[in-house]
Amino acid sequence: MAKAAKTGNAKRIDYLALAAFIILSQLAGALGAVFTFEAIPSWYASLEKPFFTPPAWVFGPVWTTLYLLMGIAAYLVWERMGENKVAKQALYLFGTQLALNSAWSIGFFGLRSPLLGMVIIVLLWLAIVGTMRAFTKVSATAGNLLVPYLAWVSFATLLNAAILILNP
Repeated sequence: MAKAAKTGNAKRIDYLALAAFIILSQLAGALGAVFTFEAIPSWYASLEKPFFTPPAWVFGPVWTTLYLLMGIAAYLVWERMGENKVAKQALYLFGTQLALNSAWSIGFFGLRSPLLGMVIIVLLWLAIVGTMRAFTKVSATAGNLLVPYLAWVSFATLLNAAILILNP
């Protein structure tokens, strides 16, 4: 992928790289969805859930939007790889949290284990915080684009914990 080219004071957007980061993020969601779709109408439907559980239709649009924001944030960090020493480490952290994101769906839905899901989502939350800190050192905008993701995963952590408690 070619880096964004500077033209005067403005940088040109490398649309191919931007698309690649968005697609990579969406693929993490698609991988998780493979394990989620089968479990929702059967196993997940049979679980006791807390009163604050959102309707099922909310999850698709929310995650699609979050993966889009994640991809844009990663692109903003990538385009500064040559000028910021933290960028490479930040992208490694991004990859780690992306892997944990998919692992949560595999653990919670695929293995039908709210306990394993809880362990993974706590690690995911920590990885997102680390990624946000690293991204912010490279691009404040990139760090800010992950705020809704952290908020949603914080809510999902609470939801996971409640399901774990309600289904001993």
